[in-house]
Amino acid sequence: MSIQETFSTIPQGPAVARPDAGSRYLFGPVVDFLCLGGLTFAVLPFVLLLPLEVKPTVALVMALLANLVNHPHFAHSYQIFYRGFGAKLAGRGYDRELSARYTFAGLVAPAGLIAFLAYAVGSDDIVLLGRAANVMALLVGWHYVKQGYGMLMVDSVLKRQFFDRTAKGVLLANAYATWVLAWVSFNIAGSQLSAWGVHYYAFSVPPILQTLGIGICLATGTATVWVLWQHWASHGRRLPWNGVMAYVVSLYPWLMFIHYNPMWILVIPALHSLQYLLVVWRFELNRTRSLDDAQAPPRSPVLRLILKKKFRARLLGFAVLGLLLGFLGFWGLPLALNGLIAMDSALPEAKVALFSFWMFINIHHYLMDNVIWRRQNPEARRFLFGDTRPATPKAA
Repeated sequence: MSIQETFSTIPQGPAVARPDAGSRYLFGPVVDFLCLGGLTFAVLPFVLLLPLEVKPTVALVMALLANLVNHPHFAHSYQIFYRGFGAKLAGRGYDRELSARYTFAGLVAPAGLIAFLAYAVGSDDIVLLGRAANVMALLVGWHYVKQGYGMLMVDSVLKRQFFDRTAKGVLLANAYATWVLAWVSFNIAGSQLSAWGVHYYAFSVPPILQTLGIGICLATGTATVWVLWQHWASHGRRLPWNGVMAYVVSLYPWLMFIHYNPMWILVIPALHSLQYLLVVWRFELNRTRSLDDAQAPPRSPVLRLILKKKFRARLLGFAVLGLLLGFLGFWGLPLALNGLIAMDSALPEAKVALFSFWMFINIHHYLMDNVIWRRQNPEARRFLFGDTRPATPKAA
């Protein structure tokens, strides 16, 4: 995800309703707990105890699971971002700053990424691609900590337990400090990671930065504990516990310690994607329910028999399209273009095509999410926390 910018207040007005006791969860206490991070505590001990000899088997299982969880989570960001894209560019219902962000993330950034990848591949520059992969790793860390912070803010809004500006500043400072330290440590250790044969070439980072980073993380981590304690004490001994858990697992097991066990690297993306999908499906469910004909029966007799109402059929269509787009983006298109890419003989052509598509989608996903989930985005405000009464004149 990233729930990059979240919501400190719920906007008031006819299109938005305040949450009641029944809407304090995205999908309920058990589902929220498991998807926001609870599964980490069940999966982590099991994975860490597995012998490295079974790594190929785990990799195969996670690769299959990626087609159902990881890849659709990327595809859904495209579905949401580019829906009604013309209106977003023109500023119809969106302020000027947000329209500019849509223009950059939707047109300028992807064009720049394509040009860069075309140049690196066309010049047979494996090192340049490897450096870019390392930058992608930096952005992955940013994406993880922002999503963890965003989930905490979302849960605090649902529970009506808002954090003040100072508290949010401390939480963000700790998230950023952990992110930077993880990336610095990753480079100092000399990364041995690779994606489709392209190594993540490490940057030369002074070891003193790691020492400083540890000190800063200890300081901000201590401040974070204090902030959470104060919040608990001032809110009737309550905390948005699912959000706190999402924040903690995103910073530490999923990021800070991700490279200490090669088995864990294979599993974390699925856990991260589940966290994202929980919010996206709640967003899309609210959106489809808000349409005028949401409660009408689907046109298809089969869908009418099974799903009964149009909003369910639309939600199913959204999920199925995500599966299809995910497959095309990560497998179908790069493999189809395999023969068109001529590359250094040291690197098989199929790997270059796959690497380029995977890197493009990952980086572009982060940029799109930074626009979709901003607090000034009217879609995010309405469909993540708002009323689902009919408000749009036309069906999707």
